Amino acid sequence: MSVEADVDLYDSETFAALDYAPDGILKHLNTGAYTFETGATLPQIVLGYETWGTLNKDASNAVFVAHALTGDSHVAQGASSEAGWWDGFVGPGQTVDTERYFVVAANMVGGCSGSTGPASPDPNGKAWGSRFPFTTIKDSVRLESRLADALGIKVWHTVLGGSLGGARALEWAVEFPERVRNCVVVAATAESSAEQIAFAQAQTAVIRLDPDFAGGDYYENERVPSAGLGIARRIAHITYRTAAELDVRFGRAAQGAEEPVAGPGKGRGRYQVESYLDHQADKLVSRFDANSYVVLTEALMSHDVARGHGSMQGALGRLGGVRFLVGAVDSDRLYWPEQSELLARSLPDPCNVHYITSPIGHDGFLTDIEQLREVLNREILT
Repeated sequence: MSVEADVDLYDSETFAALDYAPDGILKHLNTGAYTFETGATLPQIVLGYETWGTLNKDASNAVFVAHALTGDSHVAQGASSEAGWWDGFVGPGQTVDTERYFVVAANMVGGCSGSTGPASPDPNGKAWGSRFPFTTIKDSVRLESRLADALGIKVWHTVLGGSLGGARALEWAVEFPERVRNCVVVAATAESSAEQIAFAQAQTAVIRLDPDFAGGDYYENERVPSAGLGIARRIAHITYRTAAELDVRFGRAAQGAEEPVAGPGKGRGRYQVESYLDHQADKLVSRFDANSYVVLTEALMSHDVARGHGSMQGALGRLGGVRFLVGAVDSDRLYWPEQSELLARSLPDPCNVHYITSPIGHDGFLTDIEQLREVLNREILT
C-alpha cells in the first residue's frame, strides 16, 4: 500500500519536517483557491506530487518532470514498490541523476492521480463531475508554480517532458521565463495543430456518447463510461504508433485460434492487432477516469503558447534567457518532426532538433528517451 503525506501550502514548519522525503511517494499540497484561465474559480486545488533526491542549500538543483496525457507523478520507483513510467531515465546514476538533482513531478490539475479533478469532492462532498472547470496547460503551470514556491524553489535548473509533458515544459518557460534555466521539449509543439485537435475531438466525442457518461455526472451510478473511454484509448494508441510497426508486429494474423473471417452463423474472431488495442483499452480503463481523460485531452487541444502574448513570436520572444533542447521522434505521425523543427527555429536562440530514432512512432519518447542521454548530459544536465 502506498504511503501518502498531506501538506498545507501555508504550513512552513510541516514542509521543513517533511524534508521532501521519501523518494517516489505521493504527497499532497493544498494550493488554496484558484481562478482558472477561463475565469472559473474553485475554492481549493490540491496537487499530488512526488520528489526524488535532495534539494541543495541554494535550491539550484531542482528539476521538474512533466507527465504525458495519461501519465502521473510516479516517474521513478524510489521507495515505492511500483515501477515508474520513466525508470531507467530518472533515478540514481541515470540520465536525470537523483543523486545530483532534486526531481519533482506533479499530477496535472484535472487528473485522477492525486490532484484535484472531476472525481474530487466539492465542499459538500459531491464529485465535481460536469462542473469541473475547463482547464488549460497554462492553468497547470500556474498551479505548479505554487508547488515550487512551497518547496522553496525559485528557479528550476531544468523543466522537461514529452508530448503533453513537453507542452507543459514549454509553457512553464513561457509563463515564468525568469524561473527556468533549461527547458527540454520532446515530441511536442508550440501549439496544437488542426489534425491533433481532430484526433483528440474524436476521442472526447466517443466518451461523451457513451450512455454511461451521464453528462459527466456518473460517479454515483452503478456504471461508468468504460466503453467510451476504451474506444478513445484505441483511437489515441493508433496515433501513438506507426503503420510499419503494426504491420511488422501483427500483420493480418489472427488472435490465437480466433477466426477473423466468420462463417455463416458464427461470430467473427479478432485479428492480433484488434486484441492488442483491446488490451491497451482495458489497461487504461482500469486505472483512469473518463472525465479526467476529457479534461486533459481538451487542455492539450487548447495548447497555444501565443494565447495571452499576442503571437507565437511574442510568446517565444520571452525565452531569451532560457537554454533549450528540442527533441523529436523521427517516425512520429502525431507530433510531426517538422513541428519540432519549427519550434526550434522560432526560439530567440534557434537550436538543432535532436532525434530519437525509433520505428514505433510517437511513443518513442517514452521507450527510447535514453537516446538523448549524451546530448542532455553535454548540454543541459552538466
